Amino acid sequence: MRRFLNENARFVRDNGRWIGGGFLLTMFSSFGQTFFVGLSGNDLRTQFDLSGGEFGGLYMLATLGSALTLPWLGRTLDFMPGWKVARFALPALALACLLVGTAPHVVVLCFALYLLRLFGQGMMTEIAYTEIGRWFAANRGRAMALVAPGMQAGYALLPPIFVLVHGWLGWRGAWIASAGLVLLIGFPAITGLLSVERVPHSAEAGYRDPRTARDWTRAQVVRDPMLYLLLIGILAPPFIGTVIFFHQGYLIALRGYDPLVFAGAFPVMAVTNVVFGLVCGHLVDRYGALRLLPFFLIPLAVASLAVGLITPVWGVYLFMFLLGISNGFTQTLLGALWPEVYGTANLGGIRAIIVSVTVLSTAIGPGITGALIDQGVALPTQMLGFAVWCVLASFALAFAANRVRRRNAAAA
Repeated sequence: MRRFLNENARFVRDNGRWIGGGFLLTMFSSFGQTFFVGLSGNDLRTQFDLSGGEFGGLYMLATLGSALTLPWLGRTLDFMPGWKVARFALPALALACLLVGTAPHVVVLCFALYLLRLFGQGMMTEIAYTEIGRWFAANRGRAMALVAPGMQAGYALLPPIFVLVHGWLGWRGAWIASAGLVLLIGFPAITGLLSVERVPHSAEAGYRDPRTARDWTRAQVVRDPMLYLLLIGILAPPFIGTVIFFHQGYLIALRGYDPLVFAGAFPVMAVTNVVFGLVCGHLVDRYGALRLLPFFLIPLAVASLAVGLITPVWGVYLFMFLLGISNGFTQTLLGALWPEVYGTANLGGIRAIIVSVTVLSTAIGPGITGALIDQGVALPTQMLGFAVWCVLASFALAFAANRVRRRNAAAA
């Protein structure tokens, strides 16, 4: 364990600039993530007189727009460095936060949510994972494991802070303060850290991970049947996580939880996520992402069962613990997966396609589950179905991973 920690500390010391920039990108993506939007979900529904299903539909519309835009916007990473892309993405994210806090009409709210999803959930993570995927080869898993906890820092820090600022300034004031944080802290820090390209050390020069696939084009990727088989499992974590965080106000009311107690469970998820993300990074560098792929949905299946079956408040902490394990493996594993499947030459455009489909799943989730709630199908009941999805998808991932490994071996 001491050797493991020392190796990571040395790696961070040698690559702190780029790891720090990626960490902040994933952290600031929190402002466009569903868990953060859901913190003021009840306020937004009340302000604009929306039912759960109507708000879910509005959120779905905004996220669909984001998913359709992202493949085109994400291609900019194949033509310009990440810090230049961040230079326009971060001000756009700040504008989105400001619009949520000042929206006079539901149409403006919809546009603000569209910008939040596109530049927060979409482009912040797209820049981080694309740049790290290109900059690191021999230690790609470790690098991804150290960047991904930025999102967990957001999970741990932002919900309690938002709740406190909400109590002081109201929900509108909390969103305006978020805009200031993005523009005054996030923008100079991220663009400054990423403005210097990483040059591989002598030991890395010329290194090529033998598991990395030949370089595919975007056109070849969309015609690959293995992509769609992989998506059956890969879409489960963002879909299920979005549903829980979007409907957290509903779940709190249904179970009678204290909102601050629920928000206080986020640090449990964050710490667990960081620990298991580092473990996953070590396993990815040793065995490869494809070999781990069939197993990463198991914690999410158990977490879904916990939400469906456990009603006392300690069930929230159990769920957050299990979700932390799932997210730790998911974020690190998927960050390293696509170079193994499709290479790195067109990684920005390829990741943009995959992220757009991921965003699409997060758009559909709140709309479908909100409509089911309106029809009397409680969220805990729906979570049992999600657990079955995770189990079945694990078998599909095992088949797909085996086929891709054989394909890469044949090409080599």
